[in-house]
Amino acid sequence: MTDPHAALRRFVLDSRDLPLDWRSKGFGGLASAPTAAGLAVAGLRLADLGTPVMTLDEGAVRHNLSAMADWCAERGVRLAPHGKTTMAPALWLAQLEHGASAITVATTAQLQAAHAFGVRTAVLANEVVGAAELRWLAATRDADPGFEVLSWVDSIAAVERVEAVLADRPAARPLAVAVEVGPAGGRTGARSPAEIAAVADRVVASPCCVLAGVSGYEGAVPGSGGDAAGLAAVEAYLRALVAAYEQLADRFETPVVTVTAGGSAHFDQVAAALAPLAGDQGGHAVEVVLRSGAYVVHDDVHYAGVTPSVRGGGPALRPAVHVWASVLSRPEPDLVLLDAGKRDLPFDLGLPVLLSAVRRGVAGQPVALGPTEVLRLNDQHAYVRVTPDCALAVGDVVRLGISHPCTAFDKWRTVAVVDDVTGFDPAVVDAVATYF
Repeated sequence: MTDPHAALRRFVLDSRDLPLDWRSKGFGGLASAPTAAGLAVAGLRLADLGTPVMTLDEGAVRHNLSAMADWCAERGVRLAPHGKTTMAPALWLAQLEHGASAITVATTAQLQAAHAFGVRTAVLANEVVGAAELRWLAATRDADPGFEVLSWVDSIAAVERVEAVLADRPAARPLAVAVEVGPAGGRTGARSPAEIAAVADRVVASPCCVLAGVSGYEGAVPGSGGDAAGLAAVEAYLRALVAAYEQLADRFETPVVTVTAGGSAHFDQVAAALAPLAGDQGGHAVEVVLRSGAYVVHDDVHYAGVTPSVRGGGPALRPAVHVWASVLSRPEPDLVLLDAGKRDLPFDLGLPVLLSAVRRGVAGQPVALGPTEVLRLNDQHAYVRVTPDCALAVGDVVRLGISHPCTAFDKWRTVAVVDDVTGFDPAVVDAVATYF
C-alpha cells in the first residue's frame, strides 16, 4: 500500500540529519554539533544546553495526539490541524499519522512551505487574492495532480479576482473553494444568507472555481469566550453555518463536500453543531472538518483556561511546551531578571508563568519559588516579581509555562524534545525544526 505521507516523511528524516549548532538557540555551547537523529544516543541532558531554550515534553505531545484523535473519531468528525501553530513538519507528520485528514495553513506562503515539505492535502483557511499567489496555486495544482487544496471565498469580488488573474493562464483544474460564512462585526466571511447565496452562485458560474463546501471560524465571533454569553454567541454563529450548508445543499459541485470550522477553544461546540451533517447527504458525502491546531502542545495559561475540557466537553490535554531561562540578576529583594524576553516568549494572550526552578550543580536541588509574577518583558529580559524570602539566586534555572503556542514557535528555529519535563534534568531525546 502506498504511503500517503512518504514525501513528508522523507523531508522530516532529512531534516533530522542537519547539525544543531549556534544557529539554534540553546545548542550553540555544545562542544560538537549533534543532529536531531543522534540526540537520543548522545546522552545529552537539558543542563547541557544553554538558556533560554524551548522544549517539548515527549510524553505530553504523544498524549495530546492520541487524545484528540480518539475524541474526533468518537464524534465522526475529521481533523485538519492548523499547521501555523508550529510550522514544524515533524509535528505535522505525527498529526497525520494519528489520523488527521489534512493540514490547515493560513497563508499562501505557508501553503508553499507545506507543499515543499510533502503535504498532499491542505486547507488554506483564507481568501487568496494576490496575483502571484493565485498563479502559483493554479500552476502547482496542475503540475501536481495529487496535491489537493481547499481555499475560501467570501464575496463575488473574490471570485472575480480569481478569474481576472487566471484569465491568461487558465487552470486545468479549477480551484476548489468553500464559501466562508462570517459573523456581523467579525473578521472575513459573507454576512447574510443573501450574500452567501450570491457568492455560491458566482462560484458555480465561474470556469476557475468549483463549489466544494462552507467554512468559518467561530473564534472571530465578537464576544466569543468561555462565559455563558460567549458560548451562546458561538452557538448562534454555528447555527448560521449549518443554515448556510443547508441553503447551498443543491449547489455543491464536488462529490465530497467539506463543512469546516473549529479553532482550539470551541471545538466541542463545533463538533456538536456540525457532526449531524456528516455522512451521505442526498448525492454527496459531507465531511465535517475541525481545524484545531494548538491541542498538540497546549499551554499553561490561555488555552489551559479556555480548552473545552474545562467545560467537560473535550479531551484532557497536557501542556507540552515550555521555555527554560536563567536568573541573570536579583537587583532588588522582590525583583528577579531572567534571560528570556519577547524574542523567546509569547506575550499577546498573557505573560508566561513560573512553574518550577532548579539550582544545578554536582548534586542539584529544586528551588522553592513561592508566589511569583512575570510583570513585563523586554526583548531579551523578563521582569519577575518575587517575595523577599524567595530562594531564587543568580544562575538558577526556571521553567516557564507559556500562553498561546501560536506565537511561541515562530521565535524558535529548533525546539528540543525532552523525555519528561517534570524531571530534575530531563534527557534531550530529539529536536523539532520549524519553518517560519
